[in-house]
Amino acid sequence: MADRARAARAGAGEKVTSQPWTPGEGAPTDKRHAPATLRNRDAIVAVLADWLPATGTMLEVASGSGEHAVHFAAAFPQFDWQPSDPDPAGLTSIAAYRAEACLANIAQPVALDAAATQWPVDRADAILCINMVHISPWEATLGLFAGAARLLAPGAPLILYGPYIEPDVPTATSNLAFDDSLRSRNPAWGLRDTGVVKAAAADAGLAFAERRAMPANNLMLLFRRT
Repeated sequence: MADRARAARAGAGEKVTSQPWTPGEGAPTDKRHAPATLRNRDAIVAVLADWLPATGTMLEVASGSGEHAVHFAAAFPQFDWQPSDPDPAGLTSIAAYRAEACLANIAQPVALDAAATQWPVDRADAILCINMVHISPWEATLGLFAGAARLLAPGAPLILYGPYIEPDVPTATSNLAFDDSLRSRNPAWGLRDTGVVKAAAADAGLAFAERRAMPANNLMLLFRRT
C-alpha cells in the first residue's frame, strides 16, 4: 500500500539500497523500490499457483517498480512474462530489474496505458494487475476490463490484487485511512467497492470466479473471460 511504501526499508531479510517509491514519485532515472513487494510477493505467488494455467504468456499491467515481475518470472519459469507500465520512469525501473535478474522468460517492458483503447500486446494467456485499481482513475479499471476481454481466450484469467471496500464486510481502519490519503492526493483515486468492480467486469465480458483474503487487508480477485 502507498502508506506502507513510505515506511522503513525492511523485509524478507533483504538489504534494500534503492529509494522507497509510490506511483508519481522519484526521479525518472531511479531504480525504484516498493517495500510492500517484499512482504506480499510470496503470498501472491501461492495464489497464482492455484489460479494460473499450466503455461503461456502472462501480461502484467501496471508493473510499477518491476520487483514483482522479476520475482514472479522466477517463480513461474513456464510462463513468458510481459511487464508493462504507462510511466516512462516505471519502465526504466522495470528494465533495470530485468537486466539484473537475467531471466530468459521476462520480456522488455512495454508502455501500456490501461485506459487506452489500443494496447501494444494483442494476446495473453493470463493478465495480472497489482495495486492499480485504487491508484488510478476509474477509467483505467474500465480499460483494463475491456483490454482483458480483447486479449484473453474464453476461460482465461484476469487477476487483481489490492485493497478494496466490500459490501457487508467492515473495512479495516488502516484501509479507510489509506483511502482518505489517496483521495487527498487525487480525487479520482481511492479504494473501489468490489460490487461495482464485479459489475463493471461483467459488463465487459468477464465473470467473477473467486476471492482470496490476503495479508494486510488486501484481496485477490479472479475473473475469467466468458
